Amino acid sequence: MKINSLLIEIDGIDKEILRYLMDDARKPILQIANKIGISGAAIHQRLKKLEQSGVISGSKFTVNPKVLGYNTMAFVGVYLDKASRNSEAVKELRKIPEVLECHYTTGNWSVLIKIICRDNEHLMQLLNNKIQAIEGVSRTETFISLDQQIDRQIQL
Repeated sequence: MKINSLLIEIDGIDKEILRYLMDDARKPILQIANKIGISGAAIHQRLKKLEQSGVISGSKFTVNPKVLGYNTMAFVGVYLDKASRNSEAVKELRKIPEVLECHYTTGNWSVLIKIICRDNEHLMQLLNNKIQAIEGVSRTETFISLDQQIDRQIQL
């Protein structure tokens, strides 16, 4: 794995630890240690090393947006009138809580964003009143996700 032009070496034990934690970040360290056959202290040392090297960063809970009433996921290609407006446009997109991801891309769009909305009406209001109102946005192209069929992290 290459991070900031440095090659970080992780061994089989590191990969095994990461697999357990990627599956369930709340899994007790001692339970992982017993399954792998090393001490809990060794797991903690390895996790500290992986964090310091940038291989891992924190842990988080996953919220199910549908349970909270957000049923429409969409990807929006955002066209900017000038490439130089990218930083300002991204700054404004950060202010919109429904924007989950923003990617600087090659191709036709300047950026591709992933947004979550309650329904199609909410999506339309968000596009018309917030995203297309950002200075420099010339137009957008929207793709509504019907179903997320794959959701995973990198395989180790």
